[in-house]
Amino acid sequence: MTPVADPTLKLEREIVGLGRRRRAPVRAADGALPIDLDAAASAPAAPEAPPHSGLVIGCDEVGRGALAGPVAVGLCVIDVRTTRSVPKGLRDSKMLAEPRREELAPIARAWGLAHAVGYASAEEIDRIGISACLGLAGARALDDLLLAGVDVSSATIILDGQWDWLSSAVTMPLTVRTRIKADRDCASVAAASVISKVARDRLMIEHDGSFPHYGWVRNKGYASEEHRDAILSHGPSELHRHTWLSKMMAAPMGEPSIALDGLDDGDGLEPSAAGIGDRLAATADDSAA
Repeated sequence: MTPVADPTLKLEREIVGLGRRRRAPVRAADGALPIDLDAAASAPAAPEAPPHSGLVIGCDEVGRGALAGPVAVGLCVIDVRTTRSVPKGLRDSKMLAEPRREELAPIARAWGLAHAVGYASAEEIDRIGISACLGLAGARALDDLLLAGVDVSSATIILDGQWDWLSSAVTMPLTVRTRIKADRDCASVAAASVISKVARDRLMIEHDGSFPHYGWVRNKGYASEEHRDAILSHGPSELHRHTWLSKMMAAPMGEPSIALDGLDDGDGLEPSAAGIGDRLAATADDSAA
């Protein structure tokens, strides 16, 4: 089994220009540098890029594949010029048990300059789809950062995954860097994942008080066996994503999967549906995701 590596600030430092190494010039066989001094003197100087602000915003979503509750987008802002270390034990939230996430969330919040979590509701997911709601939740989180005084326009956002679903959801220009497994490898994104996961989990635990049949204290809205059985026994609540359940329940026997809003490529999407025999069972019980 491959050991799990702790996230680092390597990408964050590269983004702001602190992690680059200067290459030694290639010399000729006689040891001389292959430089035309006349050409070098007459060549126009390359314009220097303005210095980076140092601000990097880690961005991660949670709840994209749940059957109930909102999708959440977490943001964690750091100034790479002054951030020297990563909190001990910080990892992608999916790699942490719930008690450990609860311990690390306040540490991750204090580590960053600022943080925010934005939500898009189950009703909004039903109305406009999960793709648009990722951007909507992200835009709401960015609004919170702006209200907190963060200069978002000067920052680079590291977004977990390969698809930039955030830029098109806002009117301001953004600098977004997508990175597959950024929640595993990049400390700012790992912090965002823990912050957003704990915030959404607590929200689902609160909702469990109003809708106790579904076991949200334990499954957080994901498709555990307990949750699926409760939906079949009691029907869906107002906090369920009804369009998703309709597609799942309508899947014919033996149907391998259905696409949910076009997100059937496995990039962070937990639910798919198999057949009527386990109408909702094709979604793994992934309450830690």
